[in-house]
Amino acid sequence: MTKEQLLGSKTAKKGFSNERDITVKFNNWKIDKDAQDWLILMNYNLDRIEYVKAVVIHGHKADINVQISIKLKTALDVENIQIKLVSNQKGFNQIDKRPVDRYKELWNIPDNIVSILKRFTGELLPNISHSRDARRMFIDEFSDNEQIEMFDYLNKNRTLIVSDILRGRGEFAAEWIIVAQKKNQEARWVLKNINEVMNHYNGLARISSRGSILIGKILVQRKGGTPDPTSLQFKINPAELFYI
Repeated sequence: MTKEQLLGSKTAKKGFSNERDITVKFNNWKIDKDAQDWLILMNYNLDRIEYVKAVVIHGHKADINVQISIKLKTALDVENIQIKLVSNQKGFNQIDKRPVDRYKELWNIPDNIVSILKRFTGELLPNISHSRDARRMFIDEFSDNEQIEMFDYLNKNRTLIVSDILRGRGEFAAEWIIVAQKKNQEARWVLKNINEVMNHYNGLARISSRGSILIGKILVQRKGGTPDPTSLQFKINPAELFYI
């Protein structure tokens, strides 16, 4: 792969197993080359940094919170970073999952769209006689009018939807994403600003080839499995960020 193909990526001497590995690297930034590269990409001058303190956080879009003290500056800089660990080029990674009613509250989804989504996830049983799956409906099994209503809603609200599932809201909304990939004996990483990430994955809503939903490059599907099979799930392929 050429340098042009792996935009902004770097090869790491060792892979990262989890978020704690990355916090350790930030906390050892004075001797850790990866952490130094991350700080530079986030527009920090290493000579002006007094100290860096990184901690793992839970229950938010960001996975780690990094506090950066700059010499002669009274206020701390704070960066919230989401971590995605991938092992291959095409694997989809869950970025959000909730019952439909939770999304209804978050995005003020009208009742007719809620009904469609609940039949799509199987929270409500199909209202047609010969669905491909007796537990739920695929998007191409809904009436033309229902499909038009749903995709009209999704396209009118897709900027809000993409922001909430990728960045989140509040104090610990993600501002950066680090994707770390280990394949065979080689490890690499890429750091991207969340606005660039949202621009990459955002796009028109449409039906996927398997009867689910695509919002740009984001797959929206019935979760399936246990313990919450009828939740709505959003997934992306984080490895794409190596090429933008």
